[in-house]
Amino acid sequence: MDFRFTEQQELLRRAVREFAETEIRPFVREWDEAQAFPRSLVAKMAELGLMGIQFPEEYGGAAMSAIEYCICIEELARIDPAVSLSVAAHNGLCSSHIAMFGTEAQKVKYLVPLATGQWLGAWALTEPTAGSDAARLRTTATRDGSGWVLNGSKAFITHGGIGEVCVAMAITNKDKGPKGISAFIIERGNPGMIAGRHEDKLGMRASDTSEVLFRDCRLEADAMVGELDQGFINTLQVLDAGRIGIAALAVGHAQGAYEVARRYALERTQFGQPIASFQAIQWKLVDLATRIEAARLLTYRSAYMKDQGLRMSRESAMAKLYASEIAVRASEECVQIHGGYGFVKDYPAEKFLRDVKLETIGEGTSEIQRLVIARQLLAATA
Repeated sequence: MDFRFTEQQELLRRAVREFAETEIRPFVREWDEAQAFPRSLVAKMAELGLMGIQFPEEYGGAAMSAIEYCICIEELARIDPAVSLSVAAHNGLCSSHIAMFGTEAQKVKYLVPLATGQWLGAWALTEPTAGSDAARLRTTATRDGSGWVLNGSKAFITHGGIGEVCVAMAITNKDKGPKGISAFIIERGNPGMIAGRHEDKLGMRASDTSEVLFRDCRLEADAMVGELDQGFINTLQVLDAGRIGIAALAVGHAQGAYEVARRYALERTQFGQPIASFQAIQWKLVDLATRIEAARLLTYRSAYMKDQGLRMSRESAMAKLYASEIAVRASEECVQIHGGYGFVKDYPAEKFLRDVKLETIGEGTSEIQRLVIARQLLAATA
């Protein structure tokens, strides 16, 4: 086994890191306090291929591998997890769903502007009464001649208030349960799709999170993406791959928190010496560095498996579970090492802590990841 990155991958890492340092770091606090996604950043990210990382060049994408996708997401999250979250959601949910299951016409019409950064994408699965139990959604799609009419509400949707296109799941056959759900593409401007409340969040505040409401939202027959009643099955496939992106986000988040803590420990003096000379601080940093490296290996293993066309449901769930929980630990220790300064906005530690909790919730809670892993383990030994 060769754990080394290629020269091209190392160049990619340096390019994304330099971009994040120059174009994102100076504005992190400003964007966080404004609670607004920096739309002006999209065109700059698109120039690096960050809005269509894994999609074919014929659709405007950068045609990178899953491993390279992780590199990009990790490096963005090292500076601002909120921006990284938006990039991961855009690439790994809405755009991926269309790339994986859309028709050629849908890819040309929707994937091209998404991959080139002309549009932002939203992906609407979660509802007020359907979170972890995602299959119990209530949004319906009823036939209207050759088309469909959507009615219902979606909650906690990334880019729900600002995205130009949304992929939404709705019930098309209530008697079939999860096997009676289909996916639809809706363009902003459709009078039946309404942006609801913009969420006032604890963290990840620069990433737009809003309700999406469907009120007699009329769609043509070609708005369905994938086959009739296959939407939830396709959703699980999208999430399997999407978890790799969130794991990479968590690894980058943890790395950023660790680096901030390490730098502060070397600069801060108490009792006449840097606090990094104290064993209590050294052991915190050692434990974090070791756990972050373990999370990174889990994440890149799952990405490698995806690149090889192998099933990685268990591996991506393991990576997402472990990396997100290590990111929580790293963010907590970052604040602890900063002491009182970790509790004020003049230092980046408090933002890392506010942002991190979503990573154990979004795209499947830690509890759901354990359920996914348990099913895989028990099936393997049955």
